[in-house]
Amino acid sequence: MSARRIFTRPAHLAAIVPYVWMVLFFLVPFAFVLKISLSQTAIAQPPYEPVFDLTAGWEALKTAFAALSIDNFKLLGSDDIYVFAYVRSLTVALTATSLLLLIGYPVAYGMARLPKRWQAAAMVLVIVPFWTSFLIRIYAWINILQHDGLLNQILLALHLVSQPVVWLSTDTAMYIGIVYSYLPFMILPLYATLAKMEPVLEEAASDLGAPPWQVFWLVTFPLSLPGVGAGVLLCFIPIVGEFVIPDLLAGSNSLMIGQTLWLEFFTNKDWPVASAAAIVLLVVLLVPLLLYERLQKRQLEQGR
Repeated sequence: MSARRIFTRPAHLAAIVPYVWMVLFFLVPFAFVLKISLSQTAIAQPPYEPVFDLTAGWEALKTAFAALSIDNFKLLGSDDIYVFAYVRSLTVALTATSLLLLIGYPVAYGMARLPKRWQAAAMVLVIVPFWTSFLIRIYAWINILQHDGLLNQILLALHLVSQPVVWLSTDTAMYIGIVYSYLPFMILPLYATLAKMEPVLEEAASDLGAPPWQVFWLVTFPLSLPGVGAGVLLCFIPIVGEFVIPDLLAGSNSLMIGQTLWLEFFTNKDWPVASAAAIVLLVVLLVPLLLYERLQKRQLEQGR
């Protein structure tokens, strides 16, 4: 056996590993959820029917397949509760992602323009919140935002308000928690892109007479679009399905889709409807991923 074949065989095997991982931990669970979404709710264990019994023979399997239906998906489109949950989740995700981009871009830009010896320290400061449990950090915000919490104490001490402000159980508290929790996911890809950018490009634009705002808008920002896209996806997709932050910080009057899924699975025990809602959510979130991939291909073709 040649040396080239000896080294290429492990490389081929290593290339198979991601596909095996996707099949075992994505496609197989997705198939189970899809099957449950096409079933009917039942007061039983498991709480849906039909249940496939591979030992019952081919006829029993055909009967089980014939009992599947799309009634749960029709319910999602006809019930305002689910429609509103999807719309609210997308609205919250778009708003929070916009805030994250407005805050994260200047931070990442400043980090990329720091001297090399300080960039590592700035990176550590961004990552430090990850060293503490996510749930503990959210509970810390509950203490900060409560009626006699630190935020109200500061506002009263500065005479900015005459009485404590109601923060908890509001959308404002929810956005504060989301922006705080997901800000590193926006900063890191932006910083990675901006740090690789050649400063001579901005200097050339300045030498040609472009003012600073024009240099940023025509040179810096277009070159940083891959980082913008990566940061937006890293924030937008998990925020749409966020459960913990809205449940602890926001009010219970308007639920997001993550809270709706929790209620259907664990309170109502309606696994088929919850599975159908999860399938629709997955399809909705595939749209920004496909758009991002298409934009990446277009940029590569233009670069050639």
